Amino acid sequence: MELAAGSFSGEQFREACAELQQPALAGADWQLLVETSGISIYRLLDQKTGLYEYKVFGVLEDCSPTLLADVYMDLDYRKQWDQYVKALYEQECNGQTVVYWEVKYPFPMSNRDYVYLRQRRDLDVEGRKIHVVLAQSTSVPQLVERSGVIRVKQYKQSLAIESDGKKGSKVFMYYFDNPGGQIPSWLINWAAKGGNCSGSLYH
Repeated sequence: MELAAGSFSGEQFREACAELQQPALAGADWQLLVETSGISIYRLLDQKTGLYEYKVFGVLEDCSPTLLADVYMDLDYRKQWDQYVKALYEQECNGQTVVYWEVKYPFPMSNRDYVYLRQRRDLDVEGRKIHVVLAQSTSVPQLVERSGVIRVKQYKQSLAIESDGKKGSKVFMYYFDNPGGQIPSWLINWAAKGGNCSGSLYH
């Protein structure tokens, strides 16, 4: 799942926009996991890893699209509210900006860290203003793996946001994360289902 190129394709941004308009759940065994407060969460089993991919659709009332996108991109603000962040910053590597993020895991598990590309575009799609953020794991020689910390090499996320026509935001999110190591897949999936890893959805 590593992204070798320095940026995302226009097609990837268009796909996120399309899901915001019409959820792509046909042709695969997507299961409705949770439906509450206007938010629906679906999951799809990844046969290779035994982990789930997730899609989230819904409306966040009283939160404008621009504010939501700005907060999502604000790494400094995340460090204020996310107690599991040990390190989080952007760094220029080989002419591109990558994000480094180390996550605290409870003893006796090792911390995880991520190196990923992230790009935001504010698009005009047939008169609809849509904020799209794409992120995917990558590797750069400047940020090597460290002893005692497990590097997450399979991470991918897309987010699309537009106005709900009122004061809120219509949102689509796709998410997949394989934390690796010796954590059983059933335990990871249980934690995700229970909401204990919900913070990672705001990568």
